Amino acid sequence: MNLLLDTHIAIWALDDAPQLSDQARELILDPDNTIYYSTVSVWEVMLKHNRWPDQIPFDETDFSDGCRSAGFIPLGLSDKHILAVNTLSRPDHAREHNDPFDQILIAQAKVENLSFLTHDELIPDYYEKCIIPV
Repeated sequence: MNLLLDTHIAIWALDDAPQLSDQARELILDPDNTIYYSTVSVWEVMLKHNRWPDQIPFDETDFSDGCRSAGFIPLGLSDKHILAVNTLSRPDHAREHNDPFDQILIAQAKVENLSFLTHDELIPDYYEKCIIPV
């Protein structure tokens, strides 16, 4: 399986954090799975680390280097990913979700036929079969 990690999942995996669920850990460590991280996550880590360094344990360089050292494959951002954000849908009654990082990550997974591994409780509300909540 080809997996794109949500930013917090990648951080937890690199930090071996207890928040990483057993299911997520198994999927990431399964040698039959190919693990991707997005350039979008590098950007998100940079912004959030600069604002909340106590909450985000890596800066963008350490995050990117850690992902590559872990064997994760970088996924760049392209126009087709950005344009695909407009194809994402959610039910009208779903809780509001305005996180542009999450939306682009879901769109990347959708366009690239990757499964998107996330712990974010708002993301499974999307009508996208690529989402794996863990």
